[in-house]
Amino acid sequence: MASLIYSFMLSTLILFGIQMAGAQLSSTFYSTSCPSALSTIKSAVTAAVSSEARMGASLLRLHFHDCFVNGCDASVLLDDTANFTGEKTALPNNNSLRGFEVIDNIKTTLEKNCPGVVSCADILTVAARDSVVALSGKSWTVPLGRRDSTTASLSAANTNIPGPNLDLSGLISSFSNKGFTAREMVALSGGHTIGSARCVVFRNRAHNETNIDASFATSLRSICPTSGGNNNLAALDVTTRDVFDNAYFTNLKSFKGLLHSDQELFKNGSADAIVNTYSANSATFFTDFGNAMVKMGNLSPLTGTNGQIRTNCRKTN
Repeated sequence: MASLIYSFMLSTLILFGIQMAGAQLSSTFYSTSCPSALSTIKSAVTAAVSSEARMGASLLRLHFHDCFVNGCDASVLLDDTANFTGEKTALPNNNSLRGFEVIDNIKTTLEKNCPGVVSCADILTVAARDSVVALSGKSWTVPLGRRDSTTASLSAANTNIPGPNLDLSGLISSFSNKGFTAREMVALSGGHTIGSARCVVFRNRAHNETNIDASFATSLRSICPTSGGNNNLAALDVTTRDVFDNAYFTNLKSFKGLLHSDQELFKNGSADAIVNTYSANSATFFTDFGNAMVKMGNLSPLTGTNGQIRTNCRKTN
């Protein structure tokens, strides 16, 4: 009897060990199964960003909007089906998320070279990193081995993704719900040092808020009138829109944050000191951003035999 119990416990521990090992992400995950994976993604991202610098910010945002909804599982890429409504029409995503075609093109190439091996979730994660690098940011090592979800959640996309009108406490709470510290939240917000936002999300700030540089507000009002022009674009970083640097934080100190949620990071509050640090030291920002991106990429990934490796990122197999 004792030997049977011992055997059972041993087999359970072995099984548990296998499951734990399967759940670990690794930077060398594709080194044997698809050695060209990382170079293929990098080449495609570099070309896309070279063609349109804004695409770098769009690919970074795709990854963020994926991970904040039930983890980094490429659910954001799924089109609607008869069984579920995807996340593309959620309020934070509708007529806003971009870059799907870039991911499609990468997936098509990888399926030719390594059929059924590289997940859409990993493509998103690597593409986010490579987008930052393509816009002069610093690189970081991306753990790999994620698998793709077989469903999506419109409701979670509507509730989990922090919005542009949140105040500081709301931002801290939203990121805390995903396991991030306030410092990590500020670092990740620094992703707004690239890209643009639509008039509809900064109209109220441009016309009604007082903690905004007067000349900056005037320029925004010319782009975004009190009515109409909802899709007119303004740079999130008015200084160097297409360069991944720390100018976003310097702009906040000059009250030139584009979104309400941006300026909330520097408003005589608890985040001011972090903004000051990143504004004064770009190396510290780059390091903290890379570490926070790795942590974000580790949000509830599907590994082992969970999920699947989608052949087409827009639909399940």
